[in-house]
Amino acid sequence: MRVRSFLTVCTFTTHDCMIASTDIRQSHPKFLASDICSYPEMSVSLSISGETSYGSSSLHSNLSLQTLPSVPSLQKLSPETLLSVSHVCVATLKPRPVHISCLAVAVAADSLYAASGNQIHVFDLKNYAHLDTFNTDDSSSGSVKSVAFCDGKILSSHQNGKIRVWQMTISKRHQLVATLPTVNDRLRHFMLPKNYVSVRRHKKQLWIDHADAVSSLYVSDGFICSVSWDKCFKIWRSSDLRCLESVKAHQDAVNAVAISGTGTIYTGSADCLIKVWAKPSGEKRHALVATLEKHKSAVNALALNSDGSILFSGACDRSILVWEREDSANHMVVTGALRGHSKAILCLISFCDLLLSGSADRTVRIWQRGSDGRYCCLSILKGHKKPVKALVAVPDGEWKTAGAIRVFSGSLDGEIKVWQVSPSGF
Repeated sequence: MRVRSFLTVCTFTTHDCMIASTDIRQSHPKFLASDICSYPEMSVSLSISGETSYGSSSLHSNLSLQTLPSVPSLQKLSPETLLSVSHVCVATLKPRPVHISCLAVAVAADSLYAASGNQIHVFDLKNYAHLDTFNTDDSSSGSVKSVAFCDGKILSSHQNGKIRVWQMTISKRHQLVATLPTVNDRLRHFMLPKNYVSVRRHKKQLWIDHADAVSSLYVSDGFICSVSWDKCFKIWRSSDLRCLESVKAHQDAVNAVAISGTGTIYTGSADCLIKVWAKPSGEKRHALVATLEKHKSAVNALALNSDGSILFSGACDRSILVWEREDSANHMVVTGALRGHSKAILCLISFCDLLLSGSADRTVRIWQRGSDGRYCCLSILKGHKKPVKALVAVPDGEWKTAGAIRVFSGSLDGEIKVWQVSPSGF
């Protein structure tokens, strides 16, 4: 179901601000604040609020924030308001007093999955009731980095380099059914010395193993792509969970991945680069197609628009870069930057014709591309006490005709805020 487009033009005012130093360690960006946590007893609470804010009255674009002066701004500078956009925080979920590292929505099950520390919590999307908590018995796996869905199963990636596969039981509980690499995959490879690779001095392991935290998962067309702080990405076949390919992708930790409908893979890394990968015709392995170089610090987040023609990248340099495909090339070129966040960009999602960004400055910004190719910031969601680490959005069932959406933002303050965003003219 497609949500009706928001207004294509909007207004905001420029505002000078103090630039706070980023919370991300740029000397080694893979060590984020989100990875330092404790594990107290779980408590689930829910609060409901009804404070409404209107985007047109509180937007601060911070256009003076020139973090990448060589990249032109794509933001609209002139006021062209037709309708304003309003947002209201309708609920706050507090699964545990531990940071929220990732969020995911299972549309078929009408459920929200939230990773907090080493545990994964499940909430009903309709009434926000807490349904289940799993991965509670093994804290040795470390914090959960990513959650994805494939063929009716739930995938979770972990600090210890493992990927776990879960199945929902008849009683609506989650049961562990496999860990990647699987035992069968290990037996298939362990005998031959050529299947071992050096991961550090005096240590070797099977090439099907990740040697560090698996930072993100992406499921596409029957395959699972995992990226890791071990600088590699791996491709797994979803039907038998077999590892098909491992690629040394970057010179530092890989933090983000996005895959287009044509199978092109984009990886973002702490080495400040975005790399583009594709399978040449008739080949079984992915090859490097292009390297996108514009960011000056670690790339934390990637997102593609619905048809894969536009790539968004967020980094510790506080800018969101917009990349578009050139007609004469099979890769992306940067067309401009979206500025406004005062600290590192930690997460990005593209939903319908909107881009949502979460930052270490504790805010969420909602952007939209106009017909002229320039962007405006429709609204700024404020309320978190610590950096916003995760975002997900769904159509709002109660306001379908008005084009409203619900946005879930997860923060290092341990809270998940539920926002209703809609054109205020309705």
